[in-house]
This record gives sequence, C-alpha cells and structure tokens, in this order.
Amino acid sequence: MERGDLDALVEEKLRYTIDYAVKHSSFYRKWFERHDISPSSIRDHGDLLELPLVSGELIRNNQPPKTSDFNFKSVGWEDVFTIHETSGTSGTPKAFFLTWEDWLRYAEKYSRSFSSQGFGKEDRIIMCASYGMNVGANTMTLSARNIGMAVIPEGKCVFPTRVLESYRPTGIVASVFKLLRLARRLKSEGIDPKDTSIEKLVVGGESFAEESRSYLEEIWGCPVYNTYGSTEGTMCGECTEQNGLHVPEDLVHLDVYDPYRKEFLEDGECGRIVLTTLLSPGEKCGSLLINYDTEDTTVVQSRGKCACGRTHMRIVTPEREAETFWVSESPFNRVNVERGVFQRENMEYLTGEYEAFLYEDKDGISILEVRMECMEPETCDRSVIEENFLKGFLSTITGTKDLYDNGDLDVNIKLTVPGDLELYKLKGRAKRVIDRR
Repeated sequence: MERGDLDALVEEKLRYTIDYAVKHSSFYRKWFERHDISPSSIRDHGDLLELPLVSGELIRNNQPPKTSDFNFKSVGWEDVFTIHETSGTSGTPKAFFLTWEDWLRYAEKYSRSFSSQGFGKEDRIIMCASYGMNVGANTMTLSARNIGMAVIPEGKCVFPTRVLESYRPTGIVASVFKLLRLARRLKSEGIDPKDTSIEKLVVGGESFAEESRSYLEEIWGCPVYNTYGSTEGTMCGECTEQNGLHVPEDLVHLDVYDPYRKEFLEDGECGRIVLTTLLSPGEKCGSLLINYDTEDTTVVQSRGKCACGRTHMRIVTPEREAETFWVSESPFNRVNVERGVFQRENMEYLTGEYEAFLYEDKDGISILEVRMECMEPETCDRSVIEENFLKGFLSTITGTKDLYDNGDLDVNIKLTVPGDLELYKLKGRAKRVIDRR
C-alpha cells in the first residue's frame, strides 16, 4: 500500500480505536476525563502525540491486587478467549486478555514476517519457542496456517536429531543460544548443521548482536532472520533484505519517545517504542493500549519503500531498556557485551555462551566481569580474547571507550570450561548481564 493510502487507513482505524476505548474500557474513560481530553478531538497521528503515555506500572496499578478488577480489560468475560501474563522481569506480571480477533491480528503480523522471509506452503518449521502464558509460540503456530506452512511444535530445542532426519524441516524458530547449542550437539553426533535440510533460521525473544547473527549464519550455512514481539502486540519482522524490521503499521501504531526530554522523536533518533493498538471498525480487543511505553528502545530507520517492495516502515532491532546499564552517565546494553564476545576471531576458542556482572570497587571504579565459556581455557591465548572483546565492546557512541581509557571502567575477562557458568544453575531464562553494584 502506498504511504498516503496507508496513513489514511491508520487514521481511520485510530478514530475507531479511540471510540472503542471510550465505550469499552473503564480505564480509558476515566483517563480521558482526568486529563481533560475530548476523545472526538483525536483524529490523526498528530493528535495522538499530544496524549500522555501509559506505562507498565500504570497497568500493574490497575489490576489485582492493586484494584478489585482488571481496568484495562476492554471486553466482557464472554469475549475473552485466553489470558496471558508478561514475564514479570521488571515487576509484577502484567495481565493481558485476548479475544479470538486479537489472536487473528497477532497471527497476521507474524504471517507477514514469515512471508517476507520467504516461507511458504512447502516449508516445515520447528517451533522452539515455549508454549504457555507467553504468546509467541502460539501466535507463530497460528500464523503458519495463514501461509500453509507446517509446524513441528517442539517448544524446546532439545528434540532428538531424528526429527531433522525424518521430517526434513526447512526452518527453525529459536533464540541465538538455543541454535548454537543445537549446532554443537549435531556436530558431537557427527552431523554438520550445513548438511541438514534447514534453509532459514528465525530468531526471536531477545535482541542480539549482528556479530552473533553472522556467526550463526556461518555455522548453519543459511540466513538468520530477526523478529521482535511482545505480549502487548508489537510483532515486527525482518524481510529477506535483512535491513531493519518491518512494522505492521495498519495493525499497530508505533512512535519513538525520549523519556528524558519528554518528547516524541524524529525518524533516525533513538528512544523508547510507544505503541497504540489499531482496530478496524467493528472489531473487538481484549486489552486495548493507547500510547503505551514498552520500555524497549529503537530507531525508525526508514518509511520509504524497501528493496523487497514493502512500504511499511522499518526500525532498528529493539533493545530492552531493562538490559541497559549506566556507568557514570554512559550507558551500555547487553547487546554491546554480546558484540564483544562474538568477535569472529574469538569464536575459534569460545562456544558463545557468556555472562557478565557489574561490580564497584572501594574506590568507586566500576568493574565489568565477563565470563566466557571456552573450549580449552588452559591453552588458549587469553590476551587475544580480551583484545577482541574490548574491540567489540568499547564504543565512542555509548561512551564506554572514554570510561575505559580514563580508568572509570575496568573490564575483567574470565574463561570457564563448558557448563561452568552460573546461568546453568538457574531455572528459566537467565539474565546475561547482572548489576551487582
């Protein structure tokens, strides 16, 4: 759809969405009144930017145990199909209610991503995302129906290798580290991942460094596509160009906001993703969101037509703000640490598994201790690994290079044998970088 037609469609959906919020959401009725906003005055994107933000904390404060009911629920219980919760990594899990129409909209977003990555009716994909309160695996499984793709719903990436041999799947959905571990397991059984039937890999669930993607593509011998999704409904995906993630603009509206300057940003500036649900006239929504601050950061890369032919805007891979750490006034993200680990020269010695801890000594110097899993820690050249790590991690953009050069940040590299990292002892998805200051 051309940009002018797309913008007109978005504005039509926005007006219906605002009207729906007033009629069906107890939270938004009071929200408009409290901020002295006339819902009928919200006609286009510019009006949306004048509204206050809705935070995750505000959602948590409008559900049990803080309140007697779920004030963000925007349908009656008879229309609720499933109930979901966020991971709770930043506090009490936020509750979300999905109607069947919500599921169809979510599936449509992922269907577009799969199609843009070249998946079709002849494909068979192993789903190594968890099924449960997280919506990702179920949504992608449902989306496969839209494009006629077969799904092997493993849920975990520890399936027997006979699955690859028997069903000859053409793709796998999993995290970077699940795919790395699977590749190591295959090699231990005498199977080169490049010799399997896998033609494409899809990585979701967490942001990653381009260096880890490149290494994954090297050992599997196929492209690795990035997707970004959340329970709140921000499903975006890379196309075959691998040049930014397409945002399904007609299904979810995305803006970028600077919480420090307290203003929305122009394209090309980095800030937090703010999303608004978009409904077609007549549709229902279980948990409507307007100007919701996801606390994930990105940059709008382009609104022009992509080389793949698509016109929906593209964004830079989002990063979780919960995984951003500050030393003095300079930030770095977990992805920056991963960039240092996956320097190509390092991968002759490392498995890719790592964890990092931020400490502070008695003089107030911050110390980043990075522990990396090494195949032969006693014989490898530690100085080479450290030099490569610093080359990838230190940056003039984030300010970490100046901190390191001035002695305000120290980096301590430790190598461990496989299986000896702390994260292996924890249940669930472990944090890769932990602040222990």
